[in-house]
Amino acid sequence: MNPAFAAGFFNANIILMSYKKYLLIGLVLFWPLNSLAQNTDSSANASNLPIPQHAVSMHGEVKYGPNYTHFDYANPNAPKGGTLKLSALGSFDSLNPYIVKGSPAAGLTFLGSNLVFESLMEQSNDEPFTMYGLLAETIELPEDRSWVAFNLRPEAKWADGSPVTAKDVVWSFNTLMEKGTPFFKAYYGDVKNVTATSPSRVKFTFLHNGNAELPLILSQMPVLPETYWSGESHDFSKTTLSPPMGSGPYKIDQVVPGRSITYTKRDDWWGSDLSINKGRYNFKNIVYDYYLDDNVALEAFLSGAYDVRLENTAKLWATAYKTPAVNSGDIQKEEIQNGRPAGMQGYIFNLRRDIFKDPKVREAIGYAFDFDWSNKQFAYGSYTRTKSYFENSELASNGIPQGRELEILEEFRDQLPNKVFTEEYSPPASDGSGNIRANLRVAAELLEEAGYILGKNGVRVHKDTGTPLRFEIIDGNPVFERWTLPFIRNLKRIGVDANFRAVDSAQYQNRMNNYDYDMTIMSIGQSSSPGNEQLDFWGSEKADIPGSRNYIGIKNPVIDELIRMVIEAPSRDELVARTRALDRVLLWNHYVVPHWHFDKWRIAYWNKLSRPETLSDLTPGISDTWWVEQDN
Repeated sequence: MNPAFAAGFFNANIILMSYKKYLLIGLVLFWPLNSLAQNTDSSANASNLPIPQHAVSMHGEVKYGPNYTHFDYANPNAPKGGTLKLSALGSFDSLNPYIVKGSPAAGLTFLGSNLVFESLMEQSNDEPFTMYGLLAETIELPEDRSWVAFNLRPEAKWADGSPVTAKDVVWSFNTLMEKGTPFFKAYYGDVKNVTATSPSRVKFTFLHNGNAELPLILSQMPVLPETYWSGESHDFSKTTLSPPMGSGPYKIDQVVPGRSITYTKRDDWWGSDLSINKGRYNFKNIVYDYYLDDNVALEAFLSGAYDVRLENTAKLWATAYKTPAVNSGDIQKEEIQNGRPAGMQGYIFNLRRDIFKDPKVREAIGYAFDFDWSNKQFAYGSYTRTKSYFENSELASNGIPQGRELEILEEFRDQLPNKVFTEEYSPPASDGSGNIRANLRVAAELLEEAGYILGKNGVRVHKDTGTPLRFEIIDGNPVFERWTLPFIRNLKRIGVDANFRAVDSAQYQNRMNNYDYDMTIMSIGQSSSPGNEQLDFWGSEKADIPGSRNYIGIKNPVIDELIRMVIEAPSRDELVARTRALDRVLLWNHYVVPHWHFDKWRIAYWNKLSRPETLSDLTPGISDTWWVEQDN
């Protein structure tokens, strides 16, 4: 999903997207047979340098050649103008999305291009993982992947009319590594140095050869203006509500702190005529209004306060849209196929808490979640139980390990649960009646094995330490309360004292950044070609760094090694085998009580909007490919 789109419709507190890309498949450069390539071939060979290319793909040839006119999922004839009104939940207190501090406003993503800032290259949404030149006109990549260079477009300009330079790129990288969220250090950790070899060419040199995805994810790095942030009035390390300057299609026009933000299309945007942008960014204004409660947000949508809603609650989709506006066609309802991997959503344990260090305790708690009953009661049976961290993709483990996957796991057999080799992982199931006594008996047995016995007040305590089995589940979105309360009731039946607390978005974000929680609800997004971001998700080095995305606090040497193997996978087949092995180890350590997934987007929108006939199955592309009908 497009990060800018996600920010407007999802509670950012529960959605942990893999912003790297949507799908990745093994790196092969596309060498187009065009006049530019032919003209530069001899000089490039003579200097032993790779030929500059307009695009780079992780696998096979790129879809769009050097003379492409637009992406197929964009309408180059789409009318321009009008206002798109969107919703966001919670609040915001910063316009700097790149640091740990603060809650950034919707429309500003921390990786890749957004409404204000642009990246060197941008991903197409109808290919697995292909990057096309944006700020950078071309990319140079040698066969050994020891470095990558980007050649900037001479027409690329900041909003003040000054050119985007290689010096800006160098400054952006160094600043993000030094002052940005810890994600950047994990993501770009294999970069040895970055240099501006000319005013328009920047070169990244790597510590190790062969990191297939690093050149592509570097191309997604946001490029920031050095002169703006180096001024005395702008401190990059601090939150700010002063609209920053960028090179992107929009400027921040109005800010009502915590309540709304308005982006206005720049008339002087340098990139409006690029092929990569044709048919995109059609709205004159994009407005995000914030709502503290999703129920209020829904009522606001149905009354016409904003234009489009991505509905995540099955019950609401089935019952709440039976209104005159829907019946008359003023509001359109669509279910659109979602082709991106579902990832893992669930209750996550904070392993920094002593009570969760024993995997038997974590497994036991999972037996108390009656998904089948809850799915019937709250979602009309529309959801599918998630059984993999890479759900809805070929990367998901299934059956018992065989072939190359088994060979990989055999290297770590003495460090893994035996069930990794003998059973297919499947979370506890029920008949949906609400009677899960059999599951609760298993849970009680596991807790006894872990040393937790029933105390006088009915709460289990550890037989050696006397520590009660008590914890709190927090979330920044009260919508999950109805799913969580039955879970808590079942936990109490086995002597586990749990409670649920919904906190405001600012408090939630602060507690997440500092790992101040026992259990929470989170969605961990994945692509079809995992790589460096896995270090931030599960890597031991990130477990104790505030602001990292290792929210679970995993410190497992086997997982560290499997992550390294995934990053260094030399082929697609090897990547699949290594990722399945990683998936299986994550699952059998019971770090998460899995939730569910749905393979479609449920979208409701007022009929003032129109969309391209062809949509990418990776993102609906509302903010950048839809438009306002001029006769409305």
